[in-house]
Amino acid sequence: MQTQKPTLINVIAWTTLASGIVNLIWGLAASGTVLATIIGIICTPITILPTILGIFEIIYAAKLLSNPPQAVQPSQNIAIFEIACVLAGNVFAMVVGILSLVFYNDQIVKDYFASLNGTVPPAPVPVIPPVPPTPPAPIVDPVPGPILEQEVPPAEEPTIPELEPPEDPKQPD
Repeated sequence: MQTQKPTLINVIAWTTLASGIVNLIWGLAASGTVLATIIGIICTPITILPTILGIFEIIYAAKLLSNPPQAVQPSQNIAIFEIACVLAGNVFAMVVGILSLVFYNDQIVKDYFASLNGTVPPAPVPVIPPVPPTPPAPIVDPVPGPILEQEVPPAEEPTIPELEPPEDPKQPD
């Protein structure tokens, strides 16, 4: 079963291909430039990295553009390395890397890669609204009935012991 490619997949493929060509030319030009000096020979490994990334970008773009499409995963690593190309002075690759990461998070692109690779995308989880709390049950007074009068015995008064008046020390005995 062949599914039609979404537009965003074609955008990712063409921009990755263009970035691969630019990185290939950029890396070769930078490597040729640094080889002209003695100090540049030490820096040559740094200038070769865009060339290697350009080769990987061209291969990945060819897989995305192939007909019938090949089973391939979204390559976030290539997009991250494209962003890191700004360290080598390649702003175009950085923009392509940022756009690729944004497009990889689109639901249509995720579904396309899932169907291309034979995996079933997870079903969307329905959002269940929160259940409002139930009001507390009203407090019901018991049914008033006849009030029975009970005889309550009278309360006894407490007895206080009588105190003798203190003796007056001025009186003779």
